[in-house]
Amino acid sequence: MAYTASRKLDELKPSEIVKELDKYIIGQKQAKRTIAVAIRNRTRRKRLPLEIRDEVSPKNIIMIGPTGVGKTEIARRIAKLSNAPFIKVEATKYTEVGYVGRDVESIIRDLMSVAVQQVKAELAEREQQKVSLRVEERLLDILLPQVKEDPSVDIIPVGDGQKATRERFRQMLRDGKFDEREVEINVQSRKRVGIEVLGQPNMEELQEAMQSIGSIFGNGKGHNRKLTVKRAREIFTEEETEKAVDTDRAIDEAKERVEQMGIVFIDEIDKVAKSGGSGGGIDVSREGVQRDILPIIEGTSVSTKWGVIDTTHILFIASGAFHVSKPSDLIPELQGRFPLRVELDDLKAEDFYRILTEPANAITMQYRELLKTEGVQIVFEDDAIRRISEIAYEVNSNHDNIGARRLFTIMEKLLEELSFSADELSGQTIPITKAYVDERLGDVIQNQDLSKFIL
Repeated sequence: MAYTASRKLDELKPSEIVKELDKYIIGQKQAKRTIAVAIRNRTRRKRLPLEIRDEVSPKNIIMIGPTGVGKTEIARRIAKLSNAPFIKVEATKYTEVGYVGRDVESIIRDLMSVAVQQVKAELAEREQQKVSLRVEERLLDILLPQVKEDPSVDIIPVGDGQKATRERFRQMLRDGKFDEREVEINVQSRKRVGIEVLGQPNMEELQEAMQSIGSIFGNGKGHNRKLTVKRAREIFTEEETEKAVDTDRAIDEAKERVEQMGIVFIDEIDKVAKSGGSGGGIDVSREGVQRDILPIIEGTSVSTKWGVIDTTHILFIASGAFHVSKPSDLIPELQGRFPLRVELDDLKAEDFYRILTEPANAITMQYRELLKTEGVQIVFEDDAIRRISEIAYEVNSNHDNIGARRLFTIMEKLLEELSFSADELSGQTIPITKAYVDERLGDVIQNQDLSKFIL
C-alpha cells in the first residue's frame, strides 16, 4: 500500500525543515539541525532497497535543557510538519510492571489510536462531497413530507412537479432557510460502558469486552428526537462519514504509518533517572521504568486491539532538564538507545525580544488579537518590547529559570488592568510604551520578595 502521509516532509531538505521550525522557535540552532537530520534520514531510509532498509534503525535523540527553551515545541512542530503519528508522554506517568500505574506498552497503543483517528479523518475528507449529498437526500426525505402538511409554507411545484419541488427545496436547504426548523429523526444511542484498570498489560481487550456487554443493554438502539435541521445535519454527517470510511483500510494504513514514521516524544526523562546514587525505595521503581522502556525503544512487538505493532523503526525523542540528575544517571542500556544528544541553550534577553516579535504565533500578536475582539487596539512600541524582554531575563536569572513561559507571566501582569476593563475601553487605541511597562511592573521588579511570588 502506498504511504502518502509524509509526502510534504519527503520534499523538504534538512535546511528547509530548520526554516519551518524557525517560524515558531527562536534560537536552538543545533537542536533543530539534529532533529532535521534525524527526520531526513527516515525519509532516506524509505528509499533504500528492501534488504538494506530493515537494517537501518532510527537515531533516537535526547534533548537536554531547562524548561521553556523549546524542547517540546520542536517535537510538536515536527509532528505537524511531517503529518506523522505523534504522541507526547511524560515518563513520570509510567511505572514498572507489578506496580499500580500505566505500563509503558500503553504508549504504543495510544500512538496507534492517534494514527487511526488521523487516517480516518483523512479518508473522511476525501469522501466529504459524497457524504454531503447523502446527508442532503436524507434531510430532504424528512423535510418534504413534513413541509407539505404545513399550510404556512408555499410549495407550489414548478416545471415537472415533484422533482422540481425537491430541487427547489434542495436550494432552500443549502441556503440555510430550514436551519432552525424542527424535524423528528431517529438517533442511534451511543452509550459506552468501559473501565480503566491500571498496572496490567492488554487492558484494552477488557475495555472492549465491557463495551460489548454495554451494547447488550441498549447500545445501537435508536430513539426519536426532535431537533433543528442544523443539528440533524451534524448527526447525519457523522453517521454517513462513519459508513463512508473503510475501517479496515484505515487500520492497515495507520499501522504502516506508526511502524514506519511514528514519533514518540518522552518528556521528563530525567525524572526517572537515579539521582545521588541512592538505592532502594522509589529509585527502584524509576530504574524499573527505564528497564521497561528499553525493549520498546530497541524494537519489540506490542499487542493492541488493532493488531501487533512492531516498534523497531519508531523514532523516540526524549527530553529533560537534568537539573538534579544528568544523562549518565540513566541506566547504560537506555543511554545507548539514544545515540544523539543535543543541549539547548538558556534564553537571553535578545532571545526573549525575538520570541515576542518574530514567530508566526508571537505572544504580542496573541494579546493584540485577544483585545481586538473587545474593540480595543493595543500597539506595542519597540522600546516596551525590549523592556519586557529585559525583565523576563532578569526574573529568570534571579529566580527559577522557566524559560519563555516567563513571558506569559509578565504579559498577564502587564495587561491585567487593560484586560479587565477592555469592555469599557472599546474603540480606543492604547500604546504600550516603556514608561507603561515600568509603571506596571517597576515596583514588583524592585521588590525581590514580591517578584518571587508574582512573577
